[in-house]
Amino acid sequence: MARSPFQRLSTAAGLLLTAVVAAPLLTWSQTWVSDPLRLSVGTGGEGGVYHAYGSGLARIATARPDTEITALTTAASVENNRRVASGSLDAAFTLADVAALAVAGDPPFGEPLPITAIARLYDNHTHLVVRADSPYEEVADLAGATVSVGARGSGTEMMADRLLDLAGLLPEPAGSAGPLREGGTVRLRLGIGASARALENGEVDAFFWSGGLPTQAVADLAERTPVRLLDLAGHVPALVAGYGEYFSERPVPAGTYPGVPSVRTVGVPSLLVADASMPDDSAEDLTRLLFEWRDQLARIHPVALHLDTRSAIATLPVPLHPGAAAYYREVKYAYDGPVGGGTADAFRPAGVSSRRSRAARPAAGTGAPPGVPAA
Repeated sequence: MARSPFQRLSTAAGLLLTAVVAAPLLTWSQTWVSDPLRLSVGTGGEGGVYHAYGSGLARIATARPDTEITALTTAASVENNRRVASGSLDAAFTLADVAALAVAGDPPFGEPLPITAIARLYDNHTHLVVRADSPYEEVADLAGATVSVGARGSGTEMMADRLLDLAGLLPEPAGSAGPLREGGTVRLRLGIGASARALENGEVDAFFWSGGLPTQAVADLAERTPVRLLDLAGHVPALVAGYGEYFSERPVPAGTYPGVPSVRTVGVPSLLVADASMPDDSAEDLTRLLFEWRDQLARIHPVALHLDTRSAIATLPVPLHPGAAAYYREVKYAYDGPVGGGTADAFRPAGVSSRRSRAARPAAGTGAPPGVPAA
């Protein structure tokens, strides 16, 4: 039977009403997924705190469907700054004095690098580890000894060279290969794990290490072999005079390592840094995650508890990334003006959006599993 015009109009009105009512319900039922955050983070050698911190970030990120962080094992500070600037790492851990050299373009960096800070994390402590029964009491006593100065391209190597220089044990020219002989002292470039094993096996007389407290490789060594740390606090004034205000006298309390007495040593802040071209919201997300995950990270390593919004912004002369600065303003611990040495536009290269755009700059190395060295 044919429907009247009134019936057809009623049917159309009913369909329209159904569509109007159903549209919000369909919208509300959708699961909205934000743009994923995928970043590669350069850490340091296995057994060190940078490696533990970065690997912890990567492990915790697996619980978030919109976040993927890949931790890459590196030689740490010097290498990390170079790789962040080249784009082969999105972010990385570094000593503050090394990052300052990168920003200024001073040796070992040949030109200023576009390094910005995400956060000041905690203070590294310089270790000079010897056997407990050794005769060494100060750096100058190492003339004639075999010493590991840390991995090539690490902040440890830079600190070791500075301390040996102050003690009159001048380093070889940069770029020398193999065991380095100078003034009767043999210098080996070994990472923290290899350094600890070499001291245990009698292959070195001492090793330098710059890391947070406690460093697992040193703790494991102290469990197996009686060791002690040399007091380095007397070198702080000369380091400040020669290299800037990054150095302070810091304690290594008794009990930090099994059977190791307390000493005073050299402290240097550690930073998490990123390239200036990282999109602002990626940097803001990374900063937020550091603080949201702080307690979880502290269960992996206690240095994470040193992260604090008030001290995290103290990164000069390394400028805060604008995205990181936005986070600190949001939590009301930073001022509305320039934070950490720059405004939001001061460090954004021409053509780089403040929004996340991985099509323009894909995260490097995201295919490697956590803890695997980059190719």
